[in-house]
Amino acid sequence: MSTTPATDADRKPPMTAAQRWVLTLTSLAAFMIALDGTIVTTALTTIRKSLNTSVEALEWTVSAYILTFAVLMLTGSALGDRFGRRKVFVGGLTLFTAASAACGLSSTVAELIAARAVQGVGAAVIMPLAIAQLGAAFPPQERGRAMGVSAGIIGLATAGGPFVGGVVAQGLAWQWLFWVNVPVGVLVIAGVLLKMSETHQHPGQPQGPRARLDLVGVLLTTGGVLGLVWALVRGNDAGWLSPETLGAAAIGVVLTVAFVFWELRVPAPMVPMHFFTHRAFSAGNVASFTMTGAMYAQLYFLAQYYQTVLHYGPFGAGVRMMPFSATLLVFGPLSGRLADRLGERRLVSTGLAVQSLGLVAIALLADHHAAYLAMVPALVLSGAGVSTGIPPTQKAVVSAVQPHQIGQASGVFSMLRQFGALFGTAVSVAVFAASGSYASVQRFTDGFTAAISVGAALAAVGAVAALLLPRLRGTGPAGPAGPAGPAGSAGSAGSATTGSSGTSGSTEPSGREPIAAR
Repeated sequence: MSTTPATDADRKPPMTAAQRWVLTLTSLAAFMIALDGTIVTTALTTIRKSLNTSVEALEWTVSAYILTFAVLMLTGSALGDRFGRRKVFVGGLTLFTAASAACGLSSTVAELIAARAVQGVGAAVIMPLAIAQLGAAFPPQERGRAMGVSAGIIGLATAGGPFVGGVVAQGLAWQWLFWVNVPVGVLVIAGVLLKMSETHQHPGQPQGPRARLDLVGVLLTTGGVLGLVWALVRGNDAGWLSPETLGAAAIGVVLTVAFVFWELRVPAPMVPMHFFTHRAFSAGNVASFTMTGAMYAQLYFLAQYYQTVLHYGPFGAGVRMMPFSATLLVFGPLSGRLADRLGERRLVSTGLAVQSLGLVAIALLADHHAAYLAMVPALVLSGAGVSTGIPPTQKAVVSAVQPHQIGQASGVFSMLRQFGALFGTAVSVAVFAASGSYASVQRFTDGFTAAISVGAALAAVGAVAALLLPRLRGTGPAGPAGPAGPAGSAGSAGSATTGSSGTSGSTEPSGREPIAAR
């Protein structure tokens, strides 16, 4: 008896042992990276007292990590494509693990900031290569399920960071925030060496890649992103119209434009600019950028709201973040499975709209000094929106390119997501400073309400951008340039595009679904 298409979609083949190892190891690595981005937030007071330093200097224990993470993401992805993803992945894990130990051994804030910056370098290598290896290990029709699990774990680590930080800060020494990475990092390194095979940018070449490393592109993108990120990080302290901020932003813009022109003319680009002609790639990255910015605006201020307005300690504040964090365990994997059946457009636009509504509700409740229990439904709503949007957004981006370009696409995706975190934090802090202060509960509430409203607006913009994602695609046997590609649109365009080695996409037996209309 024949089965319905829906039933066939539900009956995914079981994961192979190799796929399970890739999913487990990349998810563990990504969990460490995401957790370290937010784990320090609820422990800042404890660290400040322990190291006898200023709040301004202590802010760099967060910013230094995010700064190097965002700046070097594309470079880490390019190195993996050039020298082998597993080899470079292990190098990133080793660097991150060693830097975590250095954080735990730090006796001054300067040492801690330096070690956090090195942690960010390792993270910039690990995160895009984790996504690339996960995308390469699963065919398109199974990728949503795998990325749903991985994205749920990443989202849980990001949202659960303040809780873990609060528990450690109140129950243990703050150094354990970083020491816990050491045994986990060693285990992941051993697992990768024993259970994961080497992959490069081009399939069919296990012994080595063909593409040349785009050194000029590396330098231009590193300088461009550094200038833009530096302006965002320093804008609040130095002043948004200060020479430092404006100069950094100008340098960032000039080098970024130069990077785009360079990539358009170089034979082996680090980021093929034709990626951005795919609606799925561009709209997915915009949605991810705004969703992450809104989430970080919420995470940055919510734990402080619990401590400043509701007078909970670090542990109490962390516990009260759990209604938001717990949704990622449920909705992340569910959304990943549904993405394979319903397509990314519905899930991403709905998720971001729900996230925005949840943030609006939090802002309104805070403005009326509501008790914590009244906020729980709004926390669940915003968390459900984020966890619904993350997996299909990631899937949309990596599914928009050929298999040999997944590393490059994941590098762009990871960099823009991290840049969204910086943007959301910086803008919400600037709005908070203009609308409120820490002088009193009421002044903090005024600033908090304005900052959360910024997050709601960002999520709403992302929901609109997600409507540009293509509708549900078929799962034909060929990629965008193959015989199954849509006639006269993606198919013809795909045949004209080249990978970073200059090899035409039409020669790839990709096994991917056709690219949707641009």
